[in-house]
Amino acid sequence: MCGIVGMIGQVNTKEILLKGLEKLEYRGYDSAGLAFVNDGVQVFKEVGRIAALREHVPAEADGFAGIGHTRWATHGVPSVPNAHPHQSTSGRFTLVHNGVIENDEQLKAELGVDLLSDTDTEVVVQLIEKNFKATGDVTEAFRKTLKALHGSYAFALLDSENPDVIYVAKNKSPLLVGIGDGTFNVVASDAMAMLQVTDQFVELHDGEMIILTRDNVTIQDLEGNILERAPYTAEIDASDIEKGTYSHYMLKEMDEQPAVIRNIIQKYQNEAGEITLDQSVRDLVLGRDRVYIIGCGTSYNAGLVGKQLIEQIAGIPTEVHIASEFGYNMPLLTEKPLFLFLSQSGETADSRAVLVEAKKLGHRALTVTNVQGSTLSREADATLLLHAGPEIAVASTKAYTAQIAVLSILAFDLAKAKGKELPFDLMKELALISSAMDTVMSQKDRFQEIADEYLKESRNAFFIGRGQDAYVGIEGALKLKEISYIQAEGYPGGELKHGPIALIEDNTPVIALVTQPHVHLNNRGNVKEVVARGANACVIASEGLDLPTDAFVIPMVETLLSPLLSVLPLQLIAYYAALGRGCDVDKPRNLAKSVTVE
Repeated sequence: MCGIVGMIGQVNTKEILLKGLEKLEYRGYDSAGLAFVNDGVQVFKEVGRIAALREHVPAEADGFAGIGHTRWATHGVPSVPNAHPHQSTSGRFTLVHNGVIENDEQLKAELGVDLLSDTDTEVVVQLIEKNFKATGDVTEAFRKTLKALHGSYAFALLDSENPDVIYVAKNKSPLLVGIGDGTFNVVASDAMAMLQVTDQFVELHDGEMIILTRDNVTIQDLEGNILERAPYTAEIDASDIEKGTYSHYMLKEMDEQPAVIRNIIQKYQNEAGEITLDQSVRDLVLGRDRVYIIGCGTSYNAGLVGKQLIEQIAGIPTEVHIASEFGYNMPLLTEKPLFLFLSQSGETADSRAVLVEAKKLGHRALTVTNVQGSTLSREADATLLLHAGPEIAVASTKAYTAQIAVLSILAFDLAKAKGKELPFDLMKELALISSAMDTVMSQKDRFQEIADEYLKESRNAFFIGRGQDAYVGIEGALKLKEISYIQAEGYPGGELKHGPIALIEDNTPVIALVTQPHVHLNNRGNVKEVVARGANACVIASEGLDLPTDAFVIPMVETLLSPLLSVLPLQLIAYYAALGRGCDVDKPRNLAKSVTVE
């Protein structure tokens, strides 16, 4: 969601902050702003892209310290007054904020000042000024304000009277401090924003604040106690977050999927070619009587596939739940549950809310994520990394296939530990799939033709399948609606007659997957049903199950692992459908990459 950058100690702060904000564009935003301390505070805000803000900021604007922000609207419409940074009435304090303050209305009523925006953030900066007038100490005013807040926040605060300090704090929303060379330090929501100047970062934990100067990082809890924490090295190759010759990050990341699968194979096997997981992960899962997979969006859809893998291979009962519902409507749990969290970023607020509740109940948790050291990784009992590299496009592609691959490795490792007979050589099958992925990705022109033929003039579309294909269809529908804005729904083929078929009319696009040998004739029957009602049916089938009339044929792979391959055509079709409509593929409207507020 919202992104924060900050820097203290350099004279070229402006350009570093602007470049940092550009690296945070993937998170999704509707406005952006900068503030510099330089003989007072200068604030610049614009609605729209960073490019508009860059044009708005004068060439001479700069400062010894500065903060920047990309806003995704929660309180108040996208507008210049609602954009960050926000200032106190006197102009002394300037604040940027990621998160949602739940008691802002109560605090607003107690302030007694006129507000210029509709945001919860302005309430906070006004409260800081009020507390400063009462205490005469900025650090104490900041700490007192933090104690009064209910909700989530990541803050960076400037004081025009003390340009040598940036005040930083977090609760539930991600924030890092980057360590410079002794002449500067930085702050960012994501390490990628500041890799341009450092790869050394210090994590903030919930309920902590930092007094940041050019040469010092002082971590405190909300009682004023000093805390010590060593920095870590962000193991991200700066070239991984560049598009290179690609027109869009999404296309680059789709193309990376074969390499991601090969990297996962390398990371999760020993010299003998056998699956190897950390014993702590195996011990965490074995002995649990049910796995509860928790996810949102694409991660939830990957969990639907993962459920089949864990149940059919490892023999452990598994349920899949939407995090935002589970957190407030927890079902009756078994005696020894394991909570398995799927999250590309490891910062998903709804999933973290479930993790907090699970820990209160004394349950164990495993996180599968792409980001080492992320909140869900740090707070769970163990972590399995996706090793997929940074994913910048809002619409997830390579994280989905990486999640399924890692879940298959987990399922096989558990089955082996339980003495179960393994149905096939997993690492060999994953290697074959990575090669088959290369084959599919080399035929992009065909998917552009399919998108033009079936979706160019369409307002809606349906995806149908049976077995694993049904779950992949749900993900395909999500990809299409995310980036092309075509209303799309995925259904098990057998559910058509229970309602959705009423929406089929002349030329309605229906994309059908046929990759499951045991139910392929059933889904062929469903295709005939929609065609009889005027649908424009696009069938994507596996070799051996295909017919001459099918739109595309993919290589036959192991049935349980087929989603790793069958999702690729759906990703590409969505991509080219969005291009054909002139949509912003990497940054679709109203969406954010990392949903860090509930």
